Amino acid sequence: MAFLEYAPAPESASILNLKAQYGLFIDGEFVDGGGEVFDTISPATEQVIARIAQADAHDVDRAVAAARRAYETVWSRMSGSDRGKYLFRIARLVQERARELAVAESLDNGKPIRETRDVDVPLVAAWFFYYAGWADKLEYAGLGPNPRALGVAAQVIPWNFPLLMLAWKIAPALAAGNTVVIKPAETTSLTAMLFAEILQQADLPAGVVNIVTGPGSTGQALVTHDDVNKVAFTGSTNVGRMIARQVAGTQKKLTLELGGKAANIVFDDAPMDQAIEGIVNGIFFNQGHVCCAGSRLLVQETVHDEVVERLKERLSTLRLGDPLDKNTDIGAINSAAQLERIRTLSDTGENEGAERWTADCRIPEKGFWFAPTIFTKVSAAHSIAREEIFGPVLSVLTFRTPAEAIAKANNTPYGLSAGIWTEKGSRMLALVDQLRAGVVWANTFNRFDPSSPFGGYKESGYGREGGRHGLAAYLEASGWDAPAGLGSASAPAALVTAPAAGDAGAKAAGKPAKKSTRKGAAK
Repeated sequence: MAFLEYAPAPESASILNLKAQYGLFIDGEFVDGGGEVFDTISPATEQVIARIAQADAHDVDRAVAAARRAYETVWSRMSGSDRGKYLFRIARLVQERARELAVAESLDNGKPIRETRDVDVPLVAAWFFYYAGWADKLEYAGLGPNPRALGVAAQVIPWNFPLLMLAWKIAPALAAGNTVVIKPAETTSLTAMLFAEILQQADLPAGVVNIVTGPGSTGQALVTHDDVNKVAFTGSTNVGRMIARQVAGTQKKLTLELGGKAANIVFDDAPMDQAIEGIVNGIFFNQGHVCCAGSRLLVQETVHDEVVERLKERLSTLRLGDPLDKNTDIGAINSAAQLERIRTLSDTGENEGAERWTADCRIPEKGFWFAPTIFTKVSAAHSIAREEIFGPVLSVLTFRTPAEAIAKANNTPYGLSAGIWTEKGSRMLALVDQLRAGVVWANTFNRFDPSSPFGGYKESGYGREGGRHGLAAYLEASGWDAPAGLGSASAPAALVTAPAAGDAGAKAAGKPAKKSTRKGAAK
């Protein structure tokens, strides 16, 4: 039986009223940057969407100075309930402009409009609503009766969830009483600029949030600035190592959310229909551009053939194409550089002996595209089973016993997430206790809620974003030691001492703070 064909159902981009060029957002205003402007393009068409200003070291100085001034004169002096009102206002404005933000995110990032419309933007609003409720309740965050804000937070975010990662960083920081300088990824700065317009609509005091755009050198200048107190970074493990070195020995607090190579474990008693959908969502959601993606599928031997056959059948129904089409399941790869990395690692997988199967998709002539791909006959020694591909590529391994599943799942330098599929609750709880992963999903995958903490172990970073734990990363306990797990963790030795790579590349919040003169450095 032939699969149904869907007529195109494109979302109109006419709702957008974009400027030809965007400046930096410093002290409540859009201003010119000291560096050369750069293009932000649509990865689906390679057409220029807008031009973005590049911040130099002087611009970073201006942004940090504005954040310091706003912290000392306005934001730290404001009551928690008043700060919460601003966050509630931002959340409502995000909801009001939800369609516009979803279209802009899909256009700039390449992800399907169904994901930005139904996942990304609703979660952005939810994050601001959640932390707005915390702003006047910081004494209940587990850090004593009067926790203090840290001061100026420097935040660097990645390109895979541009607007959502911005919310993960900014919402808790502001609720805790900190001010912010944030740098979005160079390839996906557009929605950060639209968010700056929302801040102006909300009448947020000037300097409370500042946005500097540019390449890795801009982030470098921000992270190493002497007048920031907190660094929050989401991105690659290599860059995380570099930041950990730069922050070590200073008074700066640090949280890192880095790479992952999650194991999605399927037992023979799993609810199979549900598991197949969960596997697809776990790795092919957002084209696999997800740090916690279930890129390693561990299947019990007795159901391996059934799972692989059903996966191939399901992938054959996925629609690849225009991100603005409401029928699209797989959008465009974010950049030419990322596409080349995915191709290189996939070719390596074949050369090392794994068996490759790729869905039969029509690849558009323009843009950056990679069809959903499955590798079978994969061993734990294969590069595709160890390196983070960050694309729509799934490696399938097998196991016989629960002990073997745990050993293979933990056989990775990463420790961000995992998934388990089984009908037995006792087995689920027993395995969760043995997995070295910050988040373990039970009979589901890639589900997020602002009240639930998220973060990893080992080379996946340290610290938590979301929930009460996320607040602690932007607060300082008042006169007593914070409980274990709530304060800023020390960097794992393996993370700090591992050799740094050559690239450069952005969680939490709290309550009213007393005036602080603490200074530090950040990115």
